[in-house]
Amino acid sequence: MPGRQVATRPGALRWLAYVGAVFAIAWIALQAYYFVQIALWNVVDPQSTAFMRTDEGRLGAEYPIQHQWVPYDQISRNLKRAIIASEDANFVNNNGYETDAILQAWEKNKQRGHIVRGGSTISQQLARNLFLSREKSYIRKGQELIITWMLETLLDKERIFEIYLNSVEWGNGVYGAEAAAHYYYRTSASKLTAWQAARLAVMLPRPKYFDEHRNSPYLAQRAAVIARRMGAAELPH
Repeated sequence: MPGRQVATRPGALRWLAYVGAVFAIAWIALQAYYFVQIALWNVVDPQSTAFMRTDEGRLGAEYPIQHQWVPYDQISRNLKRAIIASEDANFVNNNGYETDAILQAWEKNKQRGHIVRGGSTISQQLARNLFLSREKSYIRKGQELIITWMLETLLDKERIFEIYLNSVEWGNGVYGAEAAAHYYYRTSASKLTAWQAARLAVMLPRPKYFDEHRNSPYLAQRAAVIARRMGAAELPH
């Protein structure tokens, strides 16, 4: 019996090494796919995101996907300022990460015993929307950080923001600034007022909830705060 255990151990180790190698190769191939895809977005606009594709299957005909790409200069500066003021005040100057926000989120998650906050920047939110799922896990968060590095390395800030504005979720099947402007205000993204932009910006962390609770007192109160901060928001150029 002892001899048999010794004889089978090398075989088990070789099997583990093989499985590990397969996983490593698959992981590297996936990162290469993300890298190439992001590099192409310097010249090609993304037509869909992981979130959109998930919603197409989950929401079906009840909430058809509403999405229309518009160039960066056809999106209201009000909306750009409102989103930066609400979501990532240091967007222009950070490298895609806010270490303090990540650490604060880590501490809060430890206190709650599960993930409730991610401390995400605009670039991190874009990474998640484009490629990942809504699932909250540390594995997903790790992949999000890697994709964020790729975005910040391969694209300039204005391009990152342009893709974000055209891709971010704004309600049940509603994606991007143009679709959101039509859906909520029957106007175009270029004509959004400061107040409309502030309300749209406040909706972003919980778009489906605020789609169904448009008269929420919090939404109005928070939008008033963001409207006052918009003038100080620095835009990429």
